[in-house]
Amino acid sequence: MLTLITGGSKCGKSRMAEALAVSCGPPLYYIATMRPFGAEAEALIERHRRQREGKGFVTVEKYADIGRAALPAGCCALLEDVGNLLANEMFTAKAPRPAENITAGVVGLSKRAANLIVVTNEVGCDGFAYPPETEEYIRLIGEINRRLAEAADTVIEAVCGIPLILKGERPKCL
Repeated sequence: MLTLITGGSKCGKSRMAEALAVSCGPPLYYIATMRPFGAEAEALIERHRRQREGKGFVTVEKYADIGRAALPAGCCALLEDVGNLLANEMFTAKAPRPAENITAGVVGLSKRAANLIVVTNEVGCDGFAYPPETEEYIRLIGEINRRLAEAADTVIEAVCGIPLILKGERPKCL
């Protein structure tokens, strides 16, 4: 089962995703995509580690080529998050066709895992004009989100910590 959780910055996506994953039961895997590239990233990574502490997650760090993440068949996995993964693919790995690679990789993982919960971000709704690289990032994350929403069994938008079900049924844990 593939569940996509989307929303703006600091809206409760991670907490929802973790609650959903924990409700699935073990074995639990957390696929971390944020590269520790500075003090702010390190602080966010540490906050997320503390948030997951004691919940039974095995952390797998995978910054690019997500389809090759080491997951056992039948597990429950939480992938956090598509925005970091896209930035890594675009700006660090300079991968060709990052939207296709990420979408295919996530769909492939969803076939291996019994439950895959994917956290993504809503960006580009502010109406501002950005430099061309940022505009391309916004376009690609929108494309990835659309493709993953089509493939997902459940799509949830987090708004002020409230789960809004956009597709599928509300999970019992939320």
